[in-house]
Amino acid sequence: MNTSHQQYLDPEIVSKLKGMEIRARMVVEGFIAGLHKSPYHGFSVEFAEHRQYMPGDNIRDIDWKVYAKSDRYYIKQFEEETNLKAYLLLDCSASMAYQSGDRITKMDYARLLCGALSYMMLKQRDAVGLVTFDEKLRQYIPPRSKSGHLHVLLNELSRQAPSDKTDITSTLHEMAERIKRRGLVIILSDLLDEADKIISGLKHFRYNKHEVIVFHILDPRERDFAFPSEAIFKDMETGEELTTLPYQIKGHYARAVSDFSEEIASACRQSRIDYHPIDTSMPFDKALYAFLAKRERLY
Repeated sequence: MNTSHQQYLDPEIVSKLKGMEIRARMVVEGFIAGLHKSPYHGFSVEFAEHRQYMPGDNIRDIDWKVYAKSDRYYIKQFEEETNLKAYLLLDCSASMAYQSGDRITKMDYARLLCGALSYMMLKQRDAVGLVTFDEKLRQYIPPRSKSGHLHVLLNELSRQAPSDKTDITSTLHEMAERIKRRGLVIILSDLLDEADKIISGLKHFRYNKHEVIVFHILDPRERDFAFPSEAIFKDMETGEELTTLPYQIKGHYARAVSDFSEEIASACRQSRIDYHPIDTSMPFDKALYAFLAKRERLY
């Protein structure tokens, strides 16, 4: 990774930038700058290289300027234009507001990742839509591929704030029925719901032939439970409080979280769903690599 661009992949640094569009652009540009020769085709529709004209090629692709100089026919090759329809499903429930210490919240991490994914996909002429939800569907912006659509998506992302309880399942089922044409569904959530219900909703998308990516976003403390000797825990959705000694239950808690994540991951593998666990200290390049690897397998 080019060290001069690493700062644009650090969630805490990016979160301090002003404006969603600036943040999304910095993440994407930092990511691209960190790549060497990218193995991922389909990332853009910019010019790639020339090749010699062959019978059956479309004459509209002939580079006439090259012909004028060389008296030979060459075809301009471009990166693949995918015409994909993608749907970003963003969890806006109260639990997504959690952060430990000075870290970025899960919600901010998910919003920034949504912005970066939107920026990337619209640059390659994919159509992108946005769904926000908590205990019900909040907002649905249908996929569009026009460049001006980026501002619509980023404006919506910037005004979203966590609130209310979680009901991931109902949104998954509702959107699985609403989306008629086969597309790519990307879910960004802490998945704080019952595992079997989440799995049921994810499988509904696969039953309808959609490709699915799940970014399971948690704060590091939600995985390791490394809290002080005595702590008061407050449910961000119900307000219920519990005083406990974390060291007494740390091992049991960590196993429970690990078992829950593995149950989701196993079900995803069986249904050919890409499951990517993320914590909010993770640089964005890892999440973006995971996305592009999925795109490579699709095409």
